[in-house]
Amino acid sequence: MLFNKILIANRGEIAVRIIRAARELGIKTVTIYTKEDASALHVILSDEAYKVSSYINMDEIMDVALKSKVDAIHPGYGFLAENPIFASKVVKEGIVFIGPEPEAMVLAGNKLESKKSAIKADVPVIPGPLEPISSVKEAEKIAEELGYPVLLKAVGGGGGIGMRIVRNREELHEYFRLAQQEAYKAFAIPDIYIEKYIDKPRHIEVQILADNYGNVIHLFERECSIQRRFQKLIEEAPSKALMWDERLEIANDAIRLAEKIGYTNVGTVEFLYKNGKHYFIEINARLQVEHGVTEMITGIDIVKAQMRIAADKPLNLGQGQISIKGWAIEVRINAEDPLRNFAPSSGKIIKYHEPGGFGVRVDSGVYEGYIIPQAFNPLISKLIVWGENRREAIERLRRALIEYIVEGVRTTIPLYKKIAEDADFIEGNIHTKYLDEKLPKFIGELSIEERKRIIAASLAFKIRKTKARKSISRIRYEEYKSSRNLNAWKLSTLCNNNVY
Repeated sequence: MLFNKILIANRGEIAVRIIRAARELGIKTVTIYTKEDASALHVILSDEAYKVSSYINMDEIMDVALKSKVDAIHPGYGFLAENPIFASKVVKEGIVFIGPEPEAMVLAGNKLESKKSAIKADVPVIPGPLEPISSVKEAEKIAEELGYPVLLKAVGGGGGIGMRIVRNREELHEYFRLAQQEAYKAFAIPDIYIEKYIDKPRHIEVQILADNYGNVIHLFERECSIQRRFQKLIEEAPSKALMWDERLEIANDAIRLAEKIGYTNVGTVEFLYKNGKHYFIEINARLQVEHGVTEMITGIDIVKAQMRIAADKPLNLGQGQISIKGWAIEVRINAEDPLRNFAPSSGKIIKYHEPGGFGVRVDSGVYEGYIIPQAFNPLISKLIVWGENRREAIERLRRALIEYIVEGVRTTIPLYKKIAEDADFIEGNIHTKYLDEKLPKFIGELSIEERKRIIAASLAFKIRKTKARKSISRIRYEEYKSSRNLNAWKLSTLCNNNVY
């Protein structure tokens, strides 16, 4: 057995995903929850559950770990997953941290330092200085040298936080302080840097596994180009954009960088790709939300691989044993309303049915009757489909989206139905601005459909109301007739009895 018991310092679908992998390995699970999550699925499924005030309260989480006597902690993604201070606290208590070493987290978390490491590993990077920018005046000079547009990025950032596209000098003055403030608020580091902005690239990332014995392999690439405000919405594997030699070149660059920095466990090396060239952008030192699409095309359970590596086991397979089988696509089902600028939609799920059938997988953290809290990420589930080829995967995605029923809250399912029917998506003509360009059309179509549904529902209500009135009138008429007959009978009876 790898571990006897592990603590999952997370919530929602990823906590459920880890519980399932651990259970198959014979490992007991401990979860944490806040008051909003008392009835959450991960609490129900785990062997033990403890209440905490927050998913980022390190001291409380460590108290739970020590109290429940766990051997290891899995951070999932988000919250404390890439926090080197938390990882160090875990290790200091003699508990295994299921993830990379704290030193690797520090390096990966600093975008400029990881960029420097990429250059040393001979991995191509986006043009731009390798030091943070301290003033607008300095930023102006660099922007002029690079040529507009440029991109402001947070040194300690990720997930699009602190990023601003700047197309001219006026915007630079407007966005510089905003980017600094956003970076400080999110990462406690106000430092930002500048890169040349690459317009409409494709976003390609390579999944890597690295053990403690110097073995590093890749599980090929994923494409995450369909995004909104730098947040991924749809991922697929492999990428339609890459020729086989390009695929291997990017994958080998990812391995070379991981080896250069001594990276261990599971990680993702991210690139931008355009016109046959790729550029390193960052390392995600954790399990990715979209890891499932890679599992579907390789047959490798990445969460179990994480646990084996953390238990100091060498990789049980070599690069030559890994191949791409078919095509997988993932859509993130969020409790958001696309018709209201993706406003979060919390509340009770009054009806819930997940799609199924061959090649369909749903990683979910909800159930019918569950109340989606306002306090957390709106992700309900990840719908992942597999097909022999991309065309079949898209057809299966359409079918699964039709079957997926979530009532009580608004979701992004209607938007994905539109995307799955879009000609450019079907042909693979996508890039990081795809949704920005297509969204007005999709929203317009969804608005028309929404109005039609409201009108239809209103008419149906009126028809039911009219039928109900007629039914009530008929009942009253019958009652009136019965009453008249009864009164006539009473009168006849009274007369016959000579009662006056």
